[in-house]
Amino acid sequence: MAFDIEMIKQLYANMPAKVDAARTALGRPLTLSEKILFAHLHADQPLSSFERGNHYVDFAPDRVAMQDATAQMALLQFMQAGRKKVAVPSTVHCDHLITAKVEAKQDLQVANAESKEVYDFLASVSNKYGIGFWKPGAGIIHQVVLENYAFPGGMMIGTDSHTVNAGGLGMIAIGVGGADACDVMAGLPWELKWPKLIGIKLTGKLSGWTAPKDVILKVAGILTVKGGTGAIVEYFGEGAISMSCTGKGTICNMGAEIGATTSTFGYDESMSRYLTATGRADIAAAADAVKDYLTADADVYANPSKYFDEVIELDLSTLEPHLNGPFTPDLATPISKMKEVAAANGWPTKIEVGLIGSCTNSSYEDISRAVSLAKQVTEKGLTLAAEFKITPGSEQVRYTIARDGFLEVFENIGATVFANACGPCIGMWDRVDADKKEKNAIVHSFNRNFAKRADGNPNTFAFVASPELVTALAIAGDLTFNPLTDTITNNKGEQVKLNEPSGQELPVRGFAVEDAGYQAPAADGSGVNVAVDPVSKRLQLLDPFAAWDGNDLKSLRLLIKAKGKCTTDHISMAGPWLKFRGHLDNISNNMLIGAVNFFNEKTDNIKNQLTGEYGPVPATQRAYKAAGIGTIVVGDENYGEGSSREHAAMEPRHLGVRVVLTKSFARIHETNLKKQGMLALTFNDKTDYEKIQEDDTIDILGLTSFAPGTPLTLVFTHADGSEDTIIANHTYNQQQIEWFKEGAALNIIRKQVASV
Repeated sequence: MAFDIEMIKQLYANMPAKVDAARTALGRPLTLSEKILFAHLHADQPLSSFERGNHYVDFAPDRVAMQDATAQMALLQFMQAGRKKVAVPSTVHCDHLITAKVEAKQDLQVANAESKEVYDFLASVSNKYGIGFWKPGAGIIHQVVLENYAFPGGMMIGTDSHTVNAGGLGMIAIGVGGADACDVMAGLPWELKWPKLIGIKLTGKLSGWTAPKDVILKVAGILTVKGGTGAIVEYFGEGAISMSCTGKGTICNMGAEIGATTSTFGYDESMSRYLTATGRADIAAAADAVKDYLTADADVYANPSKYFDEVIELDLSTLEPHLNGPFTPDLATPISKMKEVAAANGWPTKIEVGLIGSCTNSSYEDISRAVSLAKQVTEKGLTLAAEFKITPGSEQVRYTIARDGFLEVFENIGATVFANACGPCIGMWDRVDADKKEKNAIVHSFNRNFAKRADGNPNTFAFVASPELVTALAIAGDLTFNPLTDTITNNKGEQVKLNEPSGQELPVRGFAVEDAGYQAPAADGSGVNVAVDPVSKRLQLLDPFAAWDGNDLKSLRLLIKAKGKCTTDHISMAGPWLKFRGHLDNISNNMLIGAVNFFNEKTDNIKNQLTGEYGPVPATQRAYKAAGIGTIVVGDENYGEGSSREHAAMEPRHLGVRVVLTKSFARIHETNLKKQGMLALTFNDKTDYEKIQEDDTIDILGLTSFAPGTPLTLVFTHADGSEDTIIANHTYNQQQIEWFKEGAALNIIRKQVASV
């Protein structure tokens, strides 16, 4: 039996009429993405022919999911909203705070001890407000959601950028900040700019060494890390239908790496098989009854250029395995070209560690294909040439692959199995000797490979590949090894070639698990006490941010002019900082410490205009705050790329930054800044970035008549008394302007709930 089956049946009952009405209103066939969007318009949102990339629209998502690192701040905000229970089905998943160091059992024991205070808080607040709670060790949020909550045609939001993974089961699943989650849990509409649509037609069929991962690695190379910004990517074609549901999930998961709002696939037999295998045959039956509404209208896929803003076609039969990286997930290299590309760039080619699993590639199919290669280590007289680490995505997958002997195969060749958690993928990896900062190469099946992300070492060159290719490269120990053509010298001195990987889409004997790790909330949580120790270093109750004083912002100081890539990892690092995700003041000590200062090419080293001295970014900002001086942060292209972490917006807000001015923003981060009452502005002329000097004082003019579509004027007064006046654009609508005026969106929510 599925979770929330009555909610799902009700959605399917109402979906045909809503979609038919939208098709009539637009006078044309609809894409799958449009059908799901129109089916989830908020009750107060009139149906219209919304302009893509322009109109803000209110939606009513079906559910909310939160991982433990972001859930802390999301639920601390929700506690201020004044509701007795969440308005939609919601879950918390404890997957981010477990450090991978030794092996699963020991690492989980350490996490349960070190983070007991946080886990107890999350368990109690979930219990009180009607939220499902998945314990530490239960698995990674996105894998658990795919196994238990995702369903075709649904809409969900989650406080993690890889919420988009659920698109593999035909959902519109979108990563958001905690304030957005708070809106939906409080029963309010959720706002999104009506997305553009990118159609990707997949022809042919995957075979041999090529995996679903290679599809998105290829697409990332085509679209780059910002090519999908503001768009939903919809996959279709015979190649899409031929892939497994979990393979589709992998592709959707890494859609976050091209900046896409989300990605999705139409409902098909692979989804039905997966639903049935995971105990949800009732959802499959319900979906079958409305299957025409769970995929695009026929003419859309027959003539995609008429309905999508951009169309890309990939032939899976000719697609080659890829390695993406280092330091960015969109630097795509076919395996056949890696030798020459690595040599040309001076990349290290000796592989130190291969890692498979994570939320991106931890399905039964992924592990079964990797284990088919691991078996060949013994069979062909080989030895692992690199360390090899496995991270199962859920307890259900871990238990099943243990039952079927897969883990034994891995362990017999010297591999280490980590806990069912994010681990190295998000920097929660206590890697031996990483502090030496030696130049080295690793390969993994994760989704991101930004500098320092996995192990904190800026000289770790991380490359992203399929689990199959990672396993082969760990066996060979060489980044330039091409398993399609190359051989390896075995223990007898013979040249042997690895056989192509093989595996099963789903376990022949079915999935099995003794304790999935789920804790249902109390039917009545009114008597549950949620305690936060006032002297805790891990948790801190929130105070509302102050409302705007009604005046233009004058005499701001430049905090930092960030150069180049500035992701949410640069703005608010993860790794060891995760333990402070529930304590806004403590975690603010990592604010922008990874950003490169334009003026000296250093990180965490900026000029304090009050003293003339150089020092850490957080300490300098605290000095400005103590002096009552607001500041501005200036950024480059796609500022805030990466994770959905709203801490990257809350920390600057907490410490007194008033404005973030960039060449362009990543979608989630721009929204997070708006939600927290910040000004998120972009250069009207991107070359104005060059005019900003280190000792500038800045005035923001036009706020007293702040209005949608009306640019603001910024005056930069330089140290020599000269001035530069520039125009800055914004994307605020009237509701978002109210967030700014009130100091934060949460301040409005609190008033609305209190008035009911």
